[in-house]
Amino acid sequence: MSYILAIDQGTTSTRAILFDAEMTPVASAQEEFEQIFPKSGWVEHNADDLWATTASTCRGAIEKARLQADQIAAIGITNQRETTVLWDRKTGKALHNAIVWQDRRTSELCQSLKRAGHEETVTRKTGLLLDPYFSATKLKWLLDNVEGARGRAEAGELAFGTVDSWLIWNLTAGKEHVTDATNAARTMLYDIREGRWSKTMCDMLDIPMSLLPEVKDCAADFGLSRADLFGREIPILGVAGDQQAATVGQACFKPGMLKSTYGTGCFALLNTGETPVNSKKRLLTTIAYQLDGKRTYALEGSIFVAGAVVQWLRDGLKIIRDAKETQPLADNADAGQDVVLVPAFTGLGAPYWNADCRGAIYGLTRSSGPEELAKAALESVGFQTRDLLEAMHADWPDAQETALRVDGGMSASDWAMQFLSDILGAPVDRPEVLETTALGAAWLAGQRAGLYPTMAEFAGTWALERRFETKMEASERDARYARWKRAVDATLAV
Repeated sequence: MSYILAIDQGTTSTRAILFDAEMTPVASAQEEFEQIFPKSGWVEHNADDLWATTASTCRGAIEKARLQADQIAAIGITNQRETTVLWDRKTGKALHNAIVWQDRRTSELCQSLKRAGHEETVTRKTGLLLDPYFSATKLKWLLDNVEGARGRAEAGELAFGTVDSWLIWNLTAGKEHVTDATNAARTMLYDIREGRWSKTMCDMLDIPMSLLPEVKDCAADFGLSRADLFGREIPILGVAGDQQAATVGQACFKPGMLKSTYGTGCFALLNTGETPVNSKKRLLTTIAYQLDGKRTYALEGSIFVAGAVVQWLRDGLKIIRDAKETQPLADNADAGQDVVLVPAFTGLGAPYWNADCRGAIYGLTRSSGPEELAKAALESVGFQTRDLLEAMHADWPDAQETALRVDGGMSASDWAMQFLSDILGAPVDRPEVLETTALGAAWLAGQRAGLYPTMAEFAGTWALERRFETKMEASERDARYARWKRAVDATLAV
């Protein structure tokens, strides 16, 4: 038993990666699934797709590696956070499509709760802000809008979960209704200081507590997979939300260490140690990981659109066929044009938290074309990251001298990472292993299984592939960032 199977269930695709005893990936499989947009600002997934692609990619990775199930010591799971599933405890069937973290349908509900003065309580209990991003208002919407759901929930017939809970339920044939502390912390129903579900929050949103899963450490016994899935029962020993798993995979175990993951969105987490830091800049206070009953906290900034802006160039504007085309396009952009793209396709996340504004492009001329749009799209990710880091520095000055560790698909772009370093005026470190989210889930499970090293030993294995040093003059950096801020202000004003 010298392998770990890591499940990485993301927003646009599901991957399964097998890691060997040296924590080296040996085989993987990946499948995309349908993105469902019932209305403007609404985003859904078919919950069965999330499970089906998980099962098939796991089998695919095992087949590629030519392994038998008895060679796999454990399963680790990492997942898109906040996405909300409500299902029948008897049949295991979801009552509605999963409502995705990007979905904004509960914007008005959040505004009404703010007007009623509830946001201070929300932040004090959960570390979060009143925003449609989080699971709680999505769950309330399901209870209020799916016929019969509220009555059945109150009768104890239904179960709620984020995607990790949904997958574990299906992996264990309905035997386990569980989650980990990092996913629970993103629901807006969990008291991150007390380490338990908050009755105050459940009462505020009229959510029966019987719906909620049991909360465990990130490395814990989450149950056994069904024997018929992979050939034998395999213990599920590690679970963490995707951004927390990436924090673990990047070995950001010391206070002051900072990572940023560039997937569909961008998420920067700053380890603040054993004490939660209350943000004055509308960042989130969250749980970075929980091991042996001990919580480590983080400040988090969330950008809703990062890699998704490249998908928009491909699928929306159809000016590229592959993400790799953005870099040569950006290289050929007219340096005399100052096109700025604010990709608020589903609102703006931290530190603005405006669910209702929408994307905008500034500085277009008659000669603006695919090159300028590609450049502006890549630059938008760097500008948004600077927004996050400026807020973090203000909230927690100890972060000032921290290099940024990056991962995720977009971090493979040398162009984007160089611009990121330029606009931050700070070094950007890219590791040898870019699959840090899956690696974090694998380490949690492997460490629990006794296969992988301790935290300190694991941190010692982190290896730098490339450091990007800033090349931009400070005056240009400040001028370009000021132009970005004016564009954001104009977008928010519409």
